[in-house]
Amino acid sequence: MGERMRDKAALVTGATSNIGRAIAIGFAAEGANVVLSGRSASRGAEVVQEITSAGGRARFVAAELDGSARASRALSRAAHQALGGRIDVLVNSAGIFPGSTTPTVDEAMFDEVYAVNVKAPFFLTAAVAPEMTARGSGSIINLGSWVARLGIPVGALYASTKGAMETLTRAWAAEFGSPGVRVNAISPGVVRTAIENDPAAAMMRGTPYGAFGTPDAIAHAAVYLGSDESRFVNGTVIDVDGGRVGVAVIAS
Repeated sequence: MGERMRDKAALVTGATSNIGRAIAIGFAAEGANVVLSGRSASRGAEVVQEITSAGGRARFVAAELDGSARASRALSRAAHQALGGRIDVLVNSAGIFPGSTTPTVDEAMFDEVYAVNVKAPFFLTAAVAPEMTARGSGSIINLGSWVARLGIPVGALYASTKGAMETLTRAWAAEFGSPGVRVNAISPGVVRTAIENDPAAAMMRGTPYGAFGTPDAIAHAAVYLGSDESRFVNGTVIDVDGGRVGVAVIAS
């Protein structure tokens, strides 16, 4: 067990799979007491078991983050109670990605994606950040995406929600940021669990890294932003994308 986040109380949404799961495990491995939230109690129990078996501390809180202020506030209350009355680190990781094109998006899909990807973290941050500001310490970490800044021909709706989260990161840093409170974001590149002959690998062809990343790469960045090591970092978006956005892709 490490100590980079020793005794910090953390809430991670979308923590039953993929990036959120890796972040929750990474936080616990560095000494944090973690509340992980998601919709699936069975998957949540599996993550808690993995963390506690390794000597970490974690609890699962079921949450259906549907974009309503009521749902976000309920999660905030439950997490505060489970963590002894404070949240030191909030990670807004929960999100959905329909592989849609603009003409195929109907109003119901539009509203659902914005509800989960933008409204839910907006109202959760609204519930958590004021207490951090009053206490004078805390870190909020949002999840953006490389597609928010590099256009691709599918997923415009999803990309726009991630652009909103990166904009909110800067706005919240101005609104809540102080010497002890920080709001930052991570912009993952093409991140996958290992699948043989995964066609997504083509999206990283010609980049410096040359392959897709794995969720633990994002977790490492989240540990940095959640720990005191990043106390001089505020209002920024960290690209963890193997050079996908910042470096010219060479056709091959």
